[in-house]
Amino acid sequence: MRWLKTLSTSEQVAALFVVLFGMLILVSIGSVLWSLRERPEHDQDEWQQRRAKFRHELNMVWVGACLFWAAWVSGPVGATLLFGVFSFLAFREFITLLHTRRADHRGLILAFFVILPLQYVLVGTRHFDLFSVLIPVYGFLAIPVASALADDPARFLERNAKIQWGIMVCVYGLSHAPALLLLDIPKYEGRGAFLLFFLVAVVACGQIAQQVATGKMRARPVARHISRSFSMRGWWIGVFTAALAGALLYWITPFKAGQAAVAALVAAGCGSFGAFVMQALKRDAGINAWGNRSGITGAVGLLDRIAVMCFAAPVFFHSVRWYFRTMN
Repeated sequence: MRWLKTLSTSEQVAALFVVLFGMLILVSIGSVLWSLRERPEHDQDEWQQRRAKFRHELNMVWVGACLFWAAWVSGPVGATLLFGVFSFLAFREFITLLHTRRADHRGLILAFFVILPLQYVLVGTRHFDLFSVLIPVYGFLAIPVASALADDPARFLERNAKIQWGIMVCVYGLSHAPALLLLDIPKYEGRGAFLLFFLVAVVACGQIAQQVATGKMRARPVARHISRSFSMRGWWIGVFTAALAGALLYWITPFKAGQAAVAALVAAGCGSFGAFVMQALKRDAGINAWGNRSGITGAVGLLDRIAVMCFAAPVFFHSVRWYFRTMN
């Protein structure tokens, strides 16, 4: 701890990356060795399912770590542009798998080429008050107006609700991740990268713990028709694991250990429920994974990787901002 405090902010982040990627490499090697173990033939299907789930969560951690590294290397402006590209691709995945009509093109053009870039411009310029209401207020009103001008009332509410839901998750939710890099906190200036790292780390720990607990226990699913693997027992194990990870990582945040644990618990809990909601949306769309060819190739789309962050990031950002504003 004392040695880390003597380093500059950039050196501290670099040290975190060395530890982070070193641990991920070790876990990945262990996963490969674990997969080489022989299993009885009668247990092959269950074994393959558990292996696939663990690989999915490990890949999510790798994506989060690489995303954080790219955001840090590119600086605040580059990070904002990077997350903007991810929002565009995720929103595109979401829309292409849902039923839209020709009359929706005006609303989609408005969402993709006006609201999305404007949201990230507000992030980059730190207009957080307007950034917080642009999509849920102005976007919510503007998109159906654009669709109504196309003069097609067929399933109007359903079509616009899909567009509004997609832009809320893929753009509004994810845009809060780069906003953490630019958040001004007294005596914590220039250290927003640590908050983003903290968020990614605790959410990933919670997801992995939940998946492991689900595989070990035969807990009753909360909603069997949506997900046979989501149970409240596994959810509680996941969020408390995230809280423990948050308490251990408190020294990279402006929080005390107890405060960091609470923040991690809230973020991981919201992220886990977010993944559950996205699973419900996939069931409704009749697909197993987001992505244009997921039903044919079994490939996992970008939205599957970032869905948890899309729900966790806005709750975490506004909780942190509100807390330090009230404290001052």
